[in-house]
Formats: sequence, C-alpha cells, structure tokens
Amino acid sequence: MRRTTRLFEIIQFLRVARKPVTAETIARQLEVTKRTVYRDIASLQALSVPIYGEAGIGYVMRAGYDLPPLMLSIEEVEALVVALGLLERTNDRSLRNAAVSIRAKVASVLPTSARNPIDRGSLYVPQWIHPEPVSVDLAMVRSAIREERKLLLHYADAEGKPSQRVIRPIGVVYYVEVMHIVGWCELRQDFRSFRADRIRECELIDEYFAGEGAKLRLTWEQRQE
Repeated sequence: MRRTTRLFEIIQFLRVARKPVTAETIARQLEVTKRTVYRDIASLQALSVPIYGEAGIGYVMRAGYDLPPLMLSIEEVEALVVALGLLERTNDRSLRNAAVSIRAKVASVLPTSARNPIDRGSLYVPQWIHPEPVSVDLAMVRSAIREERKLLLHYADAEGKPSQRVIRPIGVVYYVEVMHIVGWCELRQDFRSFRADRIRECELIDEYFAGEGAKLRLTWEQRQE
C-alpha cells in the first residue's frame, strides 16, 4: 500500500471510530508495523490533521474533521467520466467494480458546481463490450504483473493448436475487441502477446522474475515505437 493511500486510510479509520484507537489496531488493519503507524500519525499531525493521543493509549480525531473537497476542474471531471466509461468496454469485471466505486467516491467529495458530468450523464460512451474471457482471472494476471510472478498459460492459436507457455507477464493491452496479455515467453525467448479469449487456463507458479519487470516493459515499449 502506498504511503499516501495509507495516510488517507488512517484518516478515514479515525473519523468513524467512537473511542481511542491504538496503533496496534491500526497496524493490524493496514497490515503494517506499529512503527510505521507512529510515523504516519506524526506526519499527519505535522500537516495539522487534528489527531490527538499518544503511543500505548490510542488516538482520536476531532469531531467534524473532513478531507477538503476534491479540487478538479470541470474538464478534469469530464475526462474521468469518459475514462471510466471506456474502461467498462473491457468487461474486466474487477476493474468495472472498481470504476463504480471510484465514481461514487469522487461524486461524494466534489463541490456541487463540479458534479454536473457525473450527476446528469451528459457524456455517453457506447458500450460495445466483448465477452470477458471465462478461463482467465484478469485480477490474478494484474497481480502477477505487480508481483513479477510467472504464469503458466494453456494456450490455443488461431487454428486451435494447443501449447503451454511459461511467461513473465508485463502488461495487459485493452483493445476494443479483445484483451491481450503481454509477456516474455520462455519457450520462444522473446516477447509474445496472447489473446485472452484463447487462453484455456491460466495458473500462477511459484517462480518470480523480481526486478526484471520494468526493464522488460521498457524494452517492449521501445519495440512498439
């Protein structure tokens, strides 16, 4: 979890708490150490966030404190609305659910003057949705990319010929018609792009390519140019 996200979560956690919350409780909730929580609390207090208390006793937040309104221009809000609409075309179920959550969160903190594009639906993105691949958990694929963990693909080419590939996944390409998983194929010893709808099965394997992901992505992007 990024530090900025963690600070936001601490604020949200303390806002709804009805009694002092210990650093141990916060650490357990965020899956970090207590020392990290102490540092984060000190950083928030230095930013004038009204958090009171001390280590070993617990922390409380002054009643009525809230985050400032999200400062987005009308065009930035419109860009977000269109981007979320385009994302829905992918039919990546977990990302679609995240998009709904983002839309609701943004709407809840925007000033009234900036809510028009979200409230009135004045921007429309036609939803030409292709079927989500039933044999691939795209959330798992994205997780493997983040963790630099290898995947075993049971793949079929355009003629239906099956093969097994161990790849080092580096990205997912969301075309309008279909999604492609891009990775370094250990069989071919080169970059390959695999159509998600042709993958019959996808498994995580207990092998990693730690530290290689960024370099592989850069090399692949340079080839696209």
